[in-house]
Parts: sequence; structure tokens; C-alpha cells
Amino acid sequence: MFSGLLDLPWWGYLLATLGLTHITIAAVTIYLHRHSAHRALDLHPIVSHFFRFWLWATTGMTTKAWTAIHRKHHAKCETVEDPHSPQIFGIRKLLLEGAELYRVEGANKETLEHYGHGTPDDWLEKHVYGKHDRIGIGSMLIVDVILFGPIGITIWAVQMMWIPFLAAGVINGIGHWWGYRNFQSEDASTNVVPWGILIGGEELHNNHHAYATSAKLSNRWYEFDIGWMYIRILETLGLATVKKIAPKVKLVAKTQCDSDTLQAVITHRYDVVTRYARSLRDTCAAEMQALKARAVSVDSARLRRWLHIDAAALPEKELAERAQVISQSNVLSTVYTMRDELAGVWQRSTASKEQLVHKLEDWCRRAEHSGIVPLQEFSKRLRCYA
Repeated sequence: MFSGLLDLPWWGYLLATLGLTHITIAAVTIYLHRHSAHRALDLHPIVSHFFRFWLWATTGMTTKAWTAIHRKHHAKCETVEDPHSPQIFGIRKLLLEGAELYRVEGANKETLEHYGHGTPDDWLEKHVYGKHDRIGIGSMLIVDVILFGPIGITIWAVQMMWIPFLAAGVINGIGHWWGYRNFQSEDASTNVVPWGILIGGEELHNNHHAYATSAKLSNRWYEFDIGWMYIRILETLGLATVKKIAPKVKLVAKTQCDSDTLQAVITHRYDVVTRYARSLRDTCAAEMQALKARAVSVDSARLRRWLHIDAAALPEKELAERAQVISQSNVLSTVYTMRDELAGVWQRSTASKEQLVHKLEDWCRRAEHSGIVPLQEFSKRLRCYA
């Protein structure tokens, strides 16, 4: 019986499977995601075409469809127009039918035309990759059987399930459902785990939504993005050029807000909101206890949640509930009102840069006269953003 060109021990087949699927993961995160969808880096034509070919053979996906669907996800995140939000479709559907949601949206010509610009449109894309996806997948099956024998069918099956489950299911599902958040972005994105190895760095999904055009997905010292490691290797070999990575917060001793402060606060707005919530967390907890001692009904979980979410994003009923609760405490009223005003600095406005600088300086001045020590300390740090 034919056993394949490669006669391997059981663990050899396991390593071969992991290696083949990992190449596919690298192609998705480096080529489709960071290069094509977000233009965070440029790739040498040899590298980009290898990834195109590999994805054709292992997933049947086209660059235009994947890119368009992902861009629409960012543009319509967590709304009914989001192609794959667990907040809309439910986590079960994302985990079990994430790939099907991709196929449905991939057939939407309006999505492809509106969001698929700048993707390959050459002869190969039109006549091979986009037209004969089954040939690519079938060719990979034949190669796997030739190399590994009958067990190659199992290896091929794992390859076919790898992206639909891990990328379409885990990242699009769990990455908007469960995990930790470094940044209070305007969506429900989370970092699944701090070590982005199995899914090429895509595990750091909250970091990505905070700085979508960054080629590097890790942000904290303890986080690891293996996709970024591969990009740095390609860059060293002259096969990639990084265009943008997430900026780091820079602090400079200042006693007054200026245009640099304003620009830095707008750039790092998700970091600012996160730090604000953490700085005032204990203050709010103490006030909650004081309200409960006065027999005032308080939903602690909701009060904590409101500290992280812009008032404009709350439903009218919940906004009214928040107003009723914070009206019972001068401290809570100050904390939540000033959080709303701070968000107003970077939300769409017709105000000039000078007016926004004045607005930010006025905010800091009032924070420092609030009598709330954590708010005063936060304000002093905010002035130093540069």
C-alpha cells in the first residue's frame, strides 16, 4: 500500500500538520490582514504572490473578498451591518458557522465594490485564483496524499478546517466576546490571550481595534505577536517595509495643555479612557457603598460599565438610568460628567484646534479643582501627553 513519499513517525505527521496550517495563519495575518486590508506594511511581490498562491490552495479565499469583508467589519463594527459580530449573530453561530457568514458576505457585490479597492486584479486573480478555487483546494489534497499517503487526507481536512474555525470562529467570535482589554475601544473587541502564537498574533484583537493600521499587534511588554516577528524577519531580508505601528504614549513635564497635548490625547484616546476608568475605579466603588448604606439601589456592574462607555453609545433607557443613579452623588456626577466632557474632545466637532486646546485646558483646570484626588492626579498626567 502506498504510504507517501515521506515516511514519518506519528509526531512527524503532527508537526507537519501544524507547520502547514501555520503557514496559512501567517498568510492570513501578514498578507490579507496587515498588508491588504489595513496597508500597515508593503510586501515584496514574491512574498505577496506566494501568500496569494498558498491561500488559494489551502482556503480558496480571494484577496478582494477577505479584504472587503474585514474592512466592512471595522466600518460597521457591532452593528446589524457587521458581517460577523457575535453581539448580533450570537457567539454560537460565530464559532460553528463563522465561515458561512464569510461566504454570504463574499457574495455581496456591493461590499466587494465598496470595500475591496486596491486588491489584486491581474490575470491570475481573474482567471485562476478567483475563478477556480476548487482546483486550488483539490491540488492541495493531491499533494498531501502524495507526500503523506492516506493520512494526508486527514492532514488536508485539518488544513481546510483551520481557518474557518480559528480565524472566522475564534477571533471573530471569542475576540469580540471574552478576554481582556488594554484599550476601551468603541467596540467589544478583546485580547483572547497575551501570546499570539497559534493564530499568528490575531489573538491580540483589542490591540488591533485600538490601532487598526498598526503592523504590530502586541502592545504591552508581556504580549507576544509572532506575526510581527515574521514581519521583522522579512523586513531584515528586504522583503517587507513596515509603514506604521501603534504610537507609544510619551509624557513631557508640562503645566498647561498645548496643541501637542491635544493631538496626543486624540491619538491615544482609547488609552486615555482606559486610564481614566482605572484611576476612578476605587472612587466609584466607595461611592457605591455609600449609596447602598443610604438604601439607594445601585447596580454595581452597570455603574462600572458606564465608566468605560461613551454616553453617546448608551441606549436612551440606560442613559436615563445612569442619570438617575449619579444624581444621588455629587462625586459620581462629577466623575461621569467629566468623562463625557473628556470624550467630547475627540468626538466629531466643528471647533478649531485652538478651541479644542482651550476646552482641554479648561477640563484639566476643573478636574484639579474637583476635590477628587484620583481625578486631580489623572489631570496632571493628562497635561503631560506629548
